[in-house]
Amino acid sequence: MNPLSPPAPGRPADDAGLRRRIRALDLESKVRLLTGASLWELPCEPRLGLRPVVMSDGPQGVRGTGEDPGATGLLAPAPSAVGATWDPEAAERLGRLFAAEARRKGVDVVLAPLLNLQRTPVAGRHFEYFSEDPLLTAVLAAAVVRGLQDAGVAACPKHFVANDSETDRTRYRSRIDERTLREVYLAPFEQVVAEAGPWSVMAAYSGTDDGTESAPMTEHRRLLRGVLKEEWGFDGPVVSDWAATRSTVASAVGGLDLVMPGPDGPWGAALTAAVRAGEVPAELVDDKVLRLLRLARRTGRLGDPWEPGTPPPPLPARGTGAGDGTGVGDGPSGEEFALLREIAAHGTVLLRDEAGLLPLDPDALGGTAGVALIGPNAVDPYLQGGGSAFVPAVRTVSFAEGLRAALPERVRLTVHRGGDSRRRPPFVPASLLTDPDGGGPGVRADHLDADGRRLGGEVRATGDWGGYGDFPSATHRVVLRTVLTLDEPGTHHLEFGCVGRFRVDVDGGTVFRGDDDRGVGLVLDSSHNHPRTHGVDLTVDGTGPRRVEVTADLTVVDADGYGRFVTAHLRLRPPGPSPEEEIAEAVAAARRADVAVVVVGTNEEVESEGWDRTGLELPAPQDELVRRVAAANPRTVVVVNAGAPVLLPWAGEVPALLWAWLPGQEAGHALADVLLGRAEPAGRLPWTLPARAEDVPVPDALPADGTVDYTEGVHIGHRAWDRAGLTPAFPFGHGLGWTTWAYESARAVPAEREGTGGFRVTVELVNTGPRGGRETVQVYLEAPPDGPERPPRTLAGFTTVRAAAGERVRADVDVPARAFRVWDPGSGGWKVPPGRYRLRVGRSSRDLRLSADVEAGAGTGA
Repeated sequence: MNPLSPPAPGRPADDAGLRRRIRALDLESKVRLLTGASLWELPCEPRLGLRPVVMSDGPQGVRGTGEDPGATGLLAPAPSAVGATWDPEAAERLGRLFAAEARRKGVDVVLAPLLNLQRTPVAGRHFEYFSEDPLLTAVLAAAVVRGLQDAGVAACPKHFVANDSETDRTRYRSRIDERTLREVYLAPFEQVVAEAGPWSVMAAYSGTDDGTESAPMTEHRRLLRGVLKEEWGFDGPVVSDWAATRSTVASAVGGLDLVMPGPDGPWGAALTAAVRAGEVPAELVDDKVLRLLRLARRTGRLGDPWEPGTPPPPLPARGTGAGDGTGVGDGPSGEEFALLREIAAHGTVLLRDEAGLLPLDPDALGGTAGVALIGPNAVDPYLQGGGSAFVPAVRTVSFAEGLRAALPERVRLTVHRGGDSRRRPPFVPASLLTDPDGGGPGVRADHLDADGRRLGGEVRATGDWGGYGDFPSATHRVVLRTVLTLDEPGTHHLEFGCVGRFRVDVDGGTVFRGDDDRGVGLVLDSSHNHPRTHGVDLTVDGTGPRRVEVTADLTVVDADGYGRFVTAHLRLRPPGPSPEEEIAEAVAAARRADVAVVVVGTNEEVESEGWDRTGLELPAPQDELVRRVAAANPRTVVVVNAGAPVLLPWAGEVPALLWAWLPGQEAGHALADVLLGRAEPAGRLPWTLPARAEDVPVPDALPADGTVDYTEGVHIGHRAWDRAGLTPAFPFGHGLGWTTWAYESARAVPAEREGTGGFRVTVELVNTGPRGGRETVQVYLEAPPDGPERPPRTLAGFTTVRAAAGERVRADVDVPARAFRVWDPGSGGWKVPPGRYRLRVGRSSRDLRLSADVEAGAGTGA
């Protein structure tokens, strides 16, 4: 067991009672517990007193289990926005909010946080990761885990390990040398296990080749059993990613404990047979059941045994909402809305304010000129990334709504799109759709069995039939029929997106077909959410409305544990102004306004689970829009609404620049708070923002012959930029806030806690600006040049302080022993190369103002 790792929090003095319960079961009963009972629920076992443990996706909220199709939930800022806070206290409060939400939805395990790193800025799930830095990721993730588990809800950190690309994510192997794996990609998991004791961990879809063993992560014996369980002392279950387990014996002996989803999978009877054949030791099955029972006990789902077939004795309620007194069934509170608003504002990064334009003074804004809110994302904000993190929000506050509520009534606010940044049109509005049988609004769905007999149907007033599964179990096909009525003269572009086997007819003629029988593969690559599309142009000549008959004949997709569904998207782009006309209208509005606020960014077509981006450019025509608005109004504030880096070729040309992330449901209120000075944009970049695509150290993560090679080694993110000597647009850790700071002195002394090693760096600094503010003090370590190759500097510690204008304040930053250590593949252990290390103190990885030298060696790190 790793001497750095304390016993897992919540672990009892002994598991004798649990082991006695397990001995009462036969082999088949034990194995049954090791595969999910459904998509989200684990099996119950009356003889053990085991109730079903319920899981749900995170990490931008708690999705629930889908039993109530109309259920909504709290939508938090994306993890990269939380990463920008550099604030473990805020992250822990967010974890407590997630716990309260989980209890309201009857959820025991939240599949979050994500501990993968932002190795490349084009990674599809970049917005779901905290940072490009292992330490920043670990500190914030451990805080979220503590917040969840202190309220009795299990965290499930994922995806163990090196699952940093979405391209062929279920098949590729990450080839990483042992030192890089230990110092970079395993490091956040190790620290979170040691400091927060998560009650479960999820194994990734992808595999890892560490030079000793090459295997899918669900089968990787060296990493799951050898490192995670034996070396680090992790005592909870290792859960498969959904439908990731593809073997019986290899995964069972490799260290996996729970196959999800269920009830089908590669274990069950096959695993029972393998145990009886001697291929899987029986004690391994007992250990897996023991780990699941620990999880159930910690989440309050283990009680007294009861007789099968009789009602279980009552357990205490799953718990009350953490921190706000709400119980199961209560709705979200105003305090929770306020926390989401606070975190979104706190994580906003002020990248540039050359003209001192911010914060805006509402009293100085002219009533008739007012504020022009401009941009595709000003009209349609991107609040959360696509994929399994999606949460139907209980409410959303748009940027226009937030500003209108915050500005004085006399101040005029106008909104202008300035061009469409999406490739795909919006869904057909219900007002244009008519049920061909009933005559009312909507699309009719007929449910047919394999012989074509009608089993039933329904009518819905929407063009979005994504993931539709509300039909009888015998349904083989779903036929959607509607009449589309087009009034506006001109060319209308009608677009269809379907998955699986299907046929789409328009006015009796077939325009689109598909024959994809992959089933669960459609879910794993997210094509069920973002299906390929086909469009037709329909002309309305102005002599009267045009009625168009549309039919989509869809074969039901059987996606195993993900259920049975069909997907059809009906989208429409009506005639309208050209992009140039929209930009010209926006520029004219900006010229008339006191202030122009331009919101640009990404959307669900760009940032999503299931695929990686092909470039870093903003979707057109946003670069042109920014340049022309800034030229028309010298008081222009540009706001970037994106979770991952995008190129900003005009960054040096605009007076003020804010990065607002994917801010969640309180987006509008948070942006208004920042723009009007009610909250400080105290965020710091958790990753490096490139100025040019060709400078990016890892430009993509595309597998070659099934392998992603981590050839850059330990040089990830800002470390690689420093090593190459390249200048980014804005460096890791950068952020201005509302004030300025003078760093006066720094001194380092050995840590007071005996035996821990490491140092405490005390920094004296002064708020030299006109406003109170919050500062993130960052400490970077530079190793002696004569030791093993290391990055020029690594983040070694950080903290935040607050000070009023003119106030002097002290910041204490702990630099732990692990910051000095390197992995020695020869000895298979950690070592601290002796010598003189320099601790650099500053505001970002490129703004380092003070330093302190320390001697480190064998006594500094264990």
